[in-house]
Amino acid sequence: MINITFPDGSVRSYEQGVTGLQIAESISPALARSVVSCGVNGETVELNRPINEDATIALYKFDDEQGKHTFWHTSAHLLAEALQELYPGIQFGFGPAVENGFFYDVLLKDGESIKESDFPKIEAKMKELASKKEAVVRREVPKAEALKQFAADGQTYKCEHIEQDLEDGSITTYTQGNFTDLCRGPHLMDTGEIKAVKLTSVAGAFWRGDASREQMQRLYGISFPKKKMLDEYLEMLEEAKKRDHRKIGKEMELFMFSDKVGKGLPIWLPKGTELRLRLQDHLRKVQKRFGYQEVITPHIGSKNLYVTSGHYAHYGKDSFQPIHTPEEDEEYMLKPMNCPHHCEIFAWKPRSYRDLPLRIAEFGTVYRYEQSGELHGLTRVRSFTQDDAHLFCRPDQVKQEFLNVMDIIGIVLTAFGFNFEAQITG
Repeated sequence: MINITFPDGSVRSYEQGVTGLQIAESISPALARSVVSCGVNGETVELNRPINEDATIALYKFDDEQGKHTFWHTSAHLLAEALQELYPGIQFGFGPAVENGFFYDVLLKDGESIKESDFPKIEAKMKELASKKEAVVRREVPKAEALKQFAADGQTYKCEHIEQDLEDGSITTYTQGNFTDLCRGPHLMDTGEIKAVKLTSVAGAFWRGDASREQMQRLYGISFPKKKMLDEYLEMLEEAKKRDHRKIGKEMELFMFSDKVGKGLPIWLPKGTELRLRLQDHLRKVQKRFGYQEVITPHIGSKNLYVTSGHYAHYGKDSFQPIHTPEEDEEYMLKPMNCPHHCEIFAWKPRSYRDLPLRIAEFGTVYRYEQSGELHGLTRVRSFTQDDAHLFCRPDQVKQEFLNVMDIIGIVLTAFGFNFEAQITG
């Protein structure tokens, strides 16, 4: 016998090898019908995974974050299975669950592509496969066997992933029907629980996020255990479209984009500029009340500055490439963040502990290289201005400075009708 501890601290004894589903059934049939996965010692696993030793357990429904992840992870495999039947020779990249649904990166043969007009037939195939209630079977396989299997299927990207990223003892596959995928899981026990699916968009995505590699197609989708839930979600999306900032920005002539200027580089129009400046004026008054001093720093900086600060090692690949001066052996970068510049202001002259805290603020424009397929209105851009600040203080001043920052956040968010909670832990 093994002891299973539940989230409320209660303990029950079960026979060794008991599964999450059996534990749910022992509590109530209704619970067993609604759970989609379980957490065993903090790891989310399938409901049919045997538990062979004392453990803590949590039972997840679709409403739980872990439950949604399991549900949408299996839905990504269902999408791939449907695509495999509809598009022979298709190549698969990665297909994870995401915050709102799932996606799969694919590459069709002979330069073919999937269009939104193809979505209905793909959705129909997914529903057809789901109705078969195919069991999702997990296997642990040696690296050589995995390579052999995916090479036989002609899956070039899967083989590259196995060779470069995976080691013996860590490779698992999941099979449903005629589709097998590399995956850590977890998954639903079968596809029958997926009652409603909707493909939402298709975008470009470079293999491994490398712009020098092949561009694949990324198909996004979402699924639910009930059609009513999908209908409600689609209705919410329609309402959200009416409030989409891109739509409002165009209608009210606040901002624009121009391919001639460059993708992801917003241009503020007169009305938008007036609105933006009013916001900045409001923020300036709040900052001044809390003792901040405003500065202005250049839009570029020496590459050595970011190497010294450590930013280049961590974020260099996400920045625009260095600018080489024509006559001097120097490299400059479009400013990806304001931090190093502000540190240089602090280090500009000797400062006494009596000078602290020093509060530096800037409406600093920064530049990040975002891939074309990731750009999205004003929420994902290559140039943006942030209300940035850096505080230099003594250890005994840290707590009060932190509380002051939280006060500022509260003042700003409250002015725009937002409510928020903050909790200090540790």
